[in-house]
Amino acid sequence: MSTSKSYHHGDLHAALIEAGLSALEVQDAGDLSLRKLAREVGVSPTAVYRHFPDKDALLAALAQTGIEQMAAWQKAAAEASGADDAFAATGRAYVRWALAHPALFRLVFGKCETVGESVFGDNAAAQMLRSYAENFTGTEAGTQRFMLQAWAVVHGLAMLMLDGQLPKDEALIDRVIDAGTLFRA
Repeated sequence: MSTSKSYHHGDLHAALIEAGLSALEVQDAGDLSLRKLAREVGVSPTAVYRHFPDKDALLAALAQTGIEQMAAWQKAAAEASGADDAFAATGRAYVRWALAHPALFRLVFGKCETVGESVFGDNAAAQMLRSYAENFTGTEAGTQRFMLQAWAVVHGLAMLMLDGQLPKDEALIDRVIDAGTLFRA
């Protein structure tokens, strides 16, 4: 009996993304195989290449999907919190998403374009960060500084936890990313 998932004609691209995301829950991005994903969705390996010319193209699509998922977690966290805590809630959601999806998190930031003026791109997560930073600082120079500081805090905390340097502790996430003390004198 085959354990392959069936895919619906015309939606192979989405089926491959879904299979890739599922694979990243149990393995690192470097271990993904286009042939194995083809078997998972029940198609020939050559069918995969019609949607992704190589593994790098699939990884880039998975990274894009990952950043969109992370932004959705952040948006939901902001909406569920009070106005005074919304920004910190997005930071806590960033760390929690990283801990829930470590391989995808590493892929997202391993595949993003070189960090520059836009911090980590022009995706929904970056736009949310920019909006909060602009409201907090009021100047372009201040916005850039604040964006980098905020990202460094949440990304650093996520990496320290993922790498085992700090425990994966919900209370610690809440203490470190606290609206009342973060970036206050």
